[in-house]
This record gives sequence, C-alpha cells and structure tokens, in this order.
Amino acid sequence: MRILIRAPEIIIATWKAGREHDAGISEGEVRAALLDLDPLWNELFPAEQARIVQLLVERVDVTMDSLSIRLRTEGLAGLAADLNQRQDARSAA
Repeated sequence: MRILIRAPEIIIATWKAGREHDAGISEGEVRAALLDLDPLWNELFPAEQARIVQLLVERVDVTMDSLSIRLRTEGLAGLAADLNQRQDARSAA
C-alpha cells in the first residue's frame, strides 16, 4: 500500500478526485499528504490501518501469475484531505 499511494499516477488521480470536493486543493498538497501517510502508518492501531485499507482498496484479484489491486481514488482523495488537515493542525500548534 505504501508504495502504491506514492506512485505518480495515483497522486494525479487522487488530486483529480479531490478537486471535485475542494477545487482549491493543489497537486502538491495531495502529494505531501499521501507521502505523510508512510511515517504515520506504523503509529496507527491495526483497526485504523484496516479501515484505511478498506477505504482505499476497491478490489484485489490474485491469479497464479499476477496480483492486481484496484484502488478507490475517491477514497484516496478523502484520506489526503484528512492527512492535510492533520498536518495543518500540527503546524498551527
């Protein structure tokens, strides 16, 4: 999951989905929020980790030769917005 959400195509898709909720959100804000998830991940309780994975993963297909994971970009946009709010709160404190 950590590697997937840092992929440029995921960041762009998340930014596009996020603009539907907040037209003022920038690609840089989305990128920063998603990158902030990596160090935060280990601090989360397992139940919160599972909630985030359910929010982000639409479908997983496993075959003998491959693994395919379909992400919910709208879920990523919501997660990015939440992380951005947390970062703003930390900066203000």
